[in-house]
Amino acid sequence: MENERFGMVRESMQENQLLQKAELGKVKQRCYKLPGENFVYGLNTAIKEGGVAEAIGHWQTVESLARPRKLVPNFQALNREAVKSGLVTSAEHTAYRNTHHIWLKFHEGGKRNLRMQFPPDMTFGISTRPSTPIFDLMENRYQHLWEEQQRKVTEELRHKAKQMNKIGKVQDTRTTLLRRYQPPDEPAPLWQLPRFQKIGPHLDTFPSQEARRKAFSAQHSDAIARRGLYGRGIYTVS
Repeated sequence: MENERFGMVRESMQENQLLQKAELGKVKQRCYKLPGENFVYGLNTAIKEGGVAEAIGHWQTVESLARPRKLVPNFQALNREAVKSGLVTSAEHTAYRNTHHIWLKFHEGGKRNLRMQFPPDMTFGISTRPSTPIFDLMENRYQHLWEEQQRKVTEELRHKAKQMNKIGKVQDTRTTLLRRYQPPDEPAPLWQLPRFQKIGPHLDTFPSQEARRKAFSAQHSDAIARRGLYGRGIYTVS
């Protein structure tokens, strides 16, 4: 059922997946070469078949992989014992180490014992979650408890409000607040270099300080009828 081909058909065309045409009722070929008929797919497993007699006759044991421990000299103990013996030079210490052997214990050799010690009555796992009280849910017991808590909170607030009213504290008015008001202190002047502190203004449009004071006093009294934050705008017309 393959479509007719024109031209030369080469064997290399069977290895090109793009040149393959789909046949009716068959899957399109992928051009992979498969091994021969004697090829076995999968992995070879080595099975020791000895039957029941071999299974009962011996045990399958695993050889220990523990490596022999290497003894490490305890140089601190050797140096201490050498000093106690009266040896001070390096040559004497070397000779003492060659004739005396003090080995470092296994737990002191940098390898810690990773085995954890647990109490004998310790139970591993997660504690079991308590069962849901279905009866309490059906009778709305949690709703009643919440309402009771809200009633207690409301009663406490009412009791505190009554206690505050009994004290008889006089509420402050604007007059009492103004009597206790203290004008803030003038802020400290900005810092200036000493050579600029004694230099006066270059321009002064007032003939005297008295004229300056009168001008500012008139401006302050006239600011009541003017608009603006500082009373320097136009006059308010009612």
